[in-house]
Amino acid sequence: MRAVLQRVRQARVTVGGEVTGQIGSGWLVLLGVGQGDTTADAEWLAEKVVHLRGFPDAQGKMNRDVQDVQGAVLVVSQFTLYGDCRKGRRPSFTQAAEPATAQSLYEAFIQALRAWGVPVATGRFAADMQVELINDGPVTFILESPPRPDPSPDTPSR
Repeated sequence: MRAVLQRVRQARVTVGGEVTGQIGSGWLVLLGVGQGDTTADAEWLAEKVVHLRGFPDAQGKMNRDVQDVQGAVLVVSQFTLYGDCRKGRRPSFTQAAEPATAQSLYEAFIQALRAWGVPVATGRFAADMQVELINDGPVTFILESPPRPDPSPDTPSR
C-alpha cells in the first residue's frame, strides 16, 4: 500500500457537489492499494499514520502525532499512486489492485484507523472526487507498507 500524507489545517472532499468527508486539523491521506497488498498491510499503514510524529510540539519540533493534537484523518482512495510513468507517455496501472480488492483494503485501512480511536472522514471509493485542503507547513510524507519476502525459492548461485 502507498499513502501520501499531507498535514492540513482543514480538508474536504466532494462528489457531485456533495461533501462526503471533511476534517479540521490532521492528515489528508491519499491511499493507493497495489497488487498483493493484504489486510496486514492496511493495519500496518494505519498504525504508522496514527503514530507518525508529524505535528509540532511547543518548541516547533515534529514530536506529536495526530492523536496528541486531537486531529482527524481524511482518507481518499487514489489508485493513480500506482501509476508507472517510466515508459511512454501514458501511465500504466498494472501494479494497482483490482477494484474489488482495493475497495476491501481501503475499507480495512479506514477501520484500522478507527480502531485506534482517531476520527476518520472519507471520500467515496472509485468516484470522481474534488479535494480541497489547506496544507499546513507544508508537510508531506510518502509511506509504503514494507515489502513482503519473495515467495519463490532462492536461485542457486553459480
